[in-house]
Amino acid sequence: MDQKLRVGILGATGMVGQRFISLLENHPWFEVVTVAASPRSAGKTYEEAVGDRWKMDTPMPEAVKKLVVLNVNDVEHVASTVDFVFSAVDMSKEEIKAIEEEYAKTETPVVSNNSAHRWTPDVPMVVPEINADHFDVIPDQKKRLGTTRGFIAVKPNCSIQSYAPCLAAWKEFGPKELVVTTYQAISGAGKTFKDWPEMVGNIIPFIGGEEEKSEQEPLRVLGKVENGQIVKAELPKITCQCVRVPVLNGHTAAVFINFEKKPTKEQLIEKLVNFKGFPQEADLPSAPKQFIQYLEDDNRPQVTLDVDYENGMGISIGRLREDTMYDYKFIGLSHNTVRGAAGGAVLCAEALTAKGYIAKK
Repeated sequence: MDQKLRVGILGATGMVGQRFISLLENHPWFEVVTVAASPRSAGKTYEEAVGDRWKMDTPMPEAVKKLVVLNVNDVEHVASTVDFVFSAVDMSKEEIKAIEEEYAKTETPVVSNNSAHRWTPDVPMVVPEINADHFDVIPDQKKRLGTTRGFIAVKPNCSIQSYAPCLAAWKEFGPKELVVTTYQAISGAGKTFKDWPEMVGNIIPFIGGEEEKSEQEPLRVLGKVENGQIVKAELPKITCQCVRVPVLNGHTAAVFINFEKKPTKEQLIEKLVNFKGFPQEADLPSAPKQFIQYLEDDNRPQVTLDVDYENGMGISIGRLREDTMYDYKFIGLSHNTVRGAAGGAVLCAEALTAKGYIAKK
């Protein structure tokens, strides 16, 4: 790419916004030129606005420290400075829906980490290795919005990343029923142990709205484009429980699965380790070389050992074995704020750029 695309981050001071900034440091295609947040942060430098709330393990990149934070509600002004935006705003669902459409209507593509548009029929919700073809719905969305280059694309919930890729890899065997329990890190709630001390040594058996997302969103990812909208898949049927656990980063899933045509364990592992999609074929900058790894040891995957596999962009699977009631059971692990949030959105933006949907204004 001759010239880097100019990127804005909406909701730049929050945890996911910070993760975007850390992931985009020295990105070969994208450069963060604009940071936008709530009116209370507007007018301050990014360093001042974040203050002591920087939550990443790596230092704040020098390039963003002195950027002056813009008011995210000043849509025309923010949009005039960038080629596209990442959205990680902290607002009500209706407010997010409205502001993301406002940005799209300024002819600015929006790649969103938020859930507000995940069920808008003509908005693609994409894990690029699985359903990059869902971007084909964007021309229909543009017709509805009345735009030529502006649109919205979203990534799915962080909780599904540790098992939904397996369903795509095993598609030919017809996954039909899943029982899933996710054990979800506190960073998924935008927290660290410093600001959520009551999570130390604790488990909370409820995460608002998470079970519905975990049961339904894989079906949309596995669905297809028909008549200008995404139609979700009928199968597999999924039932899920979501539990908050005292882990900083990394969502683990314990999964029981039935198939239409029961495969061998060897077939299942072979499909996992050889599974790849558009990001690998197009050699996108953030794409893991191997999307899914299978770990043979009985005590893997583990958060401390495996969450950063492929820089947090890969999925780790282990303990695949036959079950007494279901065909098989297994454990999955994914990094919830890298693959599951900002990193997944960056990979979506790279795929959209490679496919020609995002370009210089």
